[in-house]
Amino acid sequence: MSDHPSFSRRRFLAGTSAAAGLVAAASCLPAMAKAPMLNKQAPAFYRFKIGSFEATVISDGPLNLGQPKQELFAGLSQDELSKTLSDNFLPADKLLLEQNALVLNTGGKLILFDTGLGSTKLFGDKTGRLVSTLKSAGIHPNAIDAVVLTHAHPDHCWALMTDKGARNFPGAQIYLAQADFDFWTNEANGVNDMMKSLVAGTRKQLLPNRDRFVFVKDGQEILPGVQTISTPGHTVGHTSYMITSQGATVCNIADVVHHPVLSIEKPRVQFAFDTDGKQAVETRLRIFDMLAAKKIPMLAYHFPWPGVGHLTKQGDAYRFIPSPMQTVL
Repeated sequence: MSDHPSFSRRRFLAGTSAAAGLVAAASCLPAMAKAPMLNKQAPAFYRFKIGSFEATVISDGPLNLGQPKQELFAGLSQDELSKTLSDNFLPADKLLLEQNALVLNTGGKLILFDTGLGSTKLFGDKTGRLVSTLKSAGIHPNAIDAVVLTHAHPDHCWALMTDKGARNFPGAQIYLAQADFDFWTNEANGVNDMMKSLVAGTRKQLLPNRDRFVFVKDGQEILPGVQTISTPGHTVGHTSYMITSQGATVCNIADVVHHPVLSIEKPRVQFAFDTDGKQAVETRLRIFDMLAAKKIPMLAYHFPWPGVGHLTKQGDAYRFIPSPMQTVL
């Protein structure tokens, strides 16, 4: 005797007829799953560990640099630029760069690396989210002990102050290379309309905080587990930071690199926003070689959020491998 139930043709047809009837009846009912589009992302913060330190990447929102043009990446033809973007499934009609600010909780200090753009809409209307996202991440701006500026470009320091002249991080000391402070507060460096605007805007952020600045030097441990690496070129005093705890290390390279494909596959191409393009390329190659050889993970300010991953050497270029995101710490 078989252990399996038997089904006759008559029973099968009866079953399918009943099912068809249920489907027909259901089609007369109102759609219960209908819901409005939310058109909104969750707050963009991401946590991971560096040894005993807790790291949180906070997005200030994407920068829109407009139509990708060869003027932005010196040495690339427009065709080569468009093809490289297309081959990597990136839009050819707009160039978007993320802003990945790092908050480091050492257990004794709460440190913010870079502040984002603040309220200015210099690069579109999606920026200026850092302060609100900090709060969503459970980090109040008043609790920040130190703001470490990698350099003094608008997207890294223009949220030091509110539009009304109040400090966003009133309890924080501010760390920056003196060369950058001196350059971006010197009105004589406003050599054209764009530079005049940038210098004027940066002066409003830096000068009211003059008594809070600590000027950093190459190779210095400025805070527990945080060591400076001088990486000039993008600006005169651009500084990267090696973060180490319990044998784990991440290098916050900030704007040593800008684009996750163009600046990786073609690392010798100069970027239009570099103060000294040739020096920026030399710095990039030096840092890339060090990170790839020592297999040190990095955080890149403008890479796709959260911007954490490894570099590997690939011929005379490199490849960026994003670190898998952890859903549970």
